[in-house]
Amino acid sequence: MTSGTSDDRGEIPEDLVAVGRIGPARGVRGEVFVEPWTDAPTERFAAGAVLRTQHGGALTVAASSVSSGKQVVHFAGIDDRTAAESLRGLELFVPAGDRPVLPDPDEFYDTDLIGLEARTVGGQPLGPVRDVLHAGGASYLVVDIEGREHLIPFVAAIVPEVDLATATVTVDPPDGLFEL
Repeated sequence: MTSGTSDDRGEIPEDLVAVGRIGPARGVRGEVFVEPWTDAPTERFAAGAVLRTQHGGALTVAASSVSSGKQVVHFAGIDDRTAAESLRGLELFVPAGDRPVLPDPDEFYDTDLIGLEARTVGGQPLGPVRDVLHAGGASYLVVDIEGREHLIPFVAAIVPEVDLATATVTVDPPDGLFEL
């Protein structure tokens, strides 16, 4: 998530992406469960990793483990259950530039696609990409076209080009795609 809007979570700078949310405390020594929102929780929550919060603060991972399939993190300076419970609900962020480079040039992070301007292969503007959905083994761009959201299958035949430099995504819609 790279929201620049302000709400009850605080102001989140555009250059940050969410990697998880702190859950309940575990035990009495300051450990918390973390719901990871990343494909690489071992790396994101490794000892020494610095994670930002939506309130502008930062937490440093002192130790991390997995217990019964759940991510458990101990942050430096959080040494009792009361301090751990005070973190509950905080979302954790890292700078977008800290994400690993994707090995395939045709793969993109969802957050890189959100906000791009969709246009047809003929150059006709369609609207902004509002979200990326993953369902049933497929990915879809959610594009706001004339005030209505449309799902566009994110496959090379329909989305032949993504140009991050110009912040555009080219769509070659099959007949009837926008009539649903």
